[in-house]
Amino acid sequence: MTDAADRTEASGRGWFRRLALDVRPLRASRDFRLIWLGLLVTATGSQFTLVAVFVQVTNLTGSEAAVGATGLAYVLGLIAGALGGGAILDAVDRRRLLMGAQIGLAIGSGILLTGAITGSPPLWLIYLGLAVLAASSAIDSPTRSAITARVLDPRLLPAAQALNQVVWNAAALIGPLLAGLVIAASSVRVAYTVDLVSIGCMFVAAWFLRPMPPERGDHADTGWHAIREGFSFARRHRLILSTFVIDLIAMIFGLPRVLFPFLIVERFDQQQEAIGLLFAALAVGALLGALTSGWTGHVLRQGRAVIVSVIAWGLAIVAFGLSDQLWVGLVMLALAGWADVISAIFRTTILQVAAPEHLRGRLFGIHILVVTGGPRLGDLEAGLVAGITTPVFSVISGGVACVVGALIVAGAFPELRRARAHDTS
Repeated sequence: MTDAADRTEASGRGWFRRLALDVRPLRASRDFRLIWLGLLVTATGSQFTLVAVFVQVTNLTGSEAAVGATGLAYVLGLIAGALGGGAILDAVDRRRLLMGAQIGLAIGSGILLTGAITGSPPLWLIYLGLAVLAASSAIDSPTRSAITARVLDPRLLPAAQALNQVVWNAAALIGPLLAGLVIAASSVRVAYTVDLVSIGCMFVAAWFLRPMPPERGDHADTGWHAIREGFSFARRHRLILSTFVIDLIAMIFGLPRVLFPFLIVERFDQQQEAIGLLFAALAVGALLGALTSGWTGHVLRQGRAVIVSVIAWGLAIVAFGLSDQLWVGLVMLALAGWADVISAIFRTTILQVAAPEHLRGRLFGIHILVVTGGPRLGDLEAGLVAGITTPVFSVISGGVACVVGALIVAGAFPELRRARAHDTS
């Protein structure tokens, strides 16, 4: 009886270890610890700016169109930053580049803070601050990803991505709540100040990194040639291309967040203020998925895991569209968030391993365009379909399109089906 009980207990511990968040990357690399801790602070700070901008523009104009234009300003800045960053991302010391990106972020945050101090800034100044933030983030994020791939063993990359997902989703869940409390108790000026201080924390973390110059001097190109080389490689490398395509399909067709204000009232018979529950459900599911992602480091067929995760995301969105009770809808959104974070872990790992060192920064710049631009295009698609039909039909048809699209990608890109852990082909 004792031996059987011991075996049962050992088996239980084994399952727990497989599910529990793998923190080995934090122990394995001092440099990864520094950028992860910096991200922990700055990701939360960026949520303060996100909420503050919405509140400030709403108070200044009372216009939904003006608030919506903040997204356009951000996307335009992101595109400019991705193109400009692509010219230098793989040609300079990544430690210095990360520090420079923090200076750019601080300038953008400083523009917003300066405008808030004046009391009633012109809209163009707010849009400018957002564009500068976006352009700088298009350099900041790819640089951090490239650094992570250099300082960690490839076997630890899934765990590193899970740790980053914990930060991003915890910040998305907690940051807006804290920002709302701060703005209600004081003003948007304080919220912008919090973000500015958080950027300073990442600058300090970058300062203590070891130097990371380009490893291959024959690939120190800059300018338009460097940008073209990055896009050309992404187009030719079908495994990397497939991860971009399947993520675009998932976000364009399967992300109905723009319809939440309508669904919360029409479908679930709730007050408009309850809309936060729908957004929170996605974040909660993603956070739980990241916290229980220890098993992802044991998955060999990472490409198939991406396909299955995207299909699961689409099915969960369909089930959400079919739900007529709020609690069921929230559960389905949480499941969708869980599937999305698993897909993100494997897609990013595949890119980090498959991308050659001399192109890694530029490829992650394209990756940022995909993961940030996809949801914006998804907002457009969901809104157009809902306008022609109904919000519920838009959600369900989008989820179905996501599943069908994932199956098409699986058939069109055998490289993704065959992709295994540590595969660089």
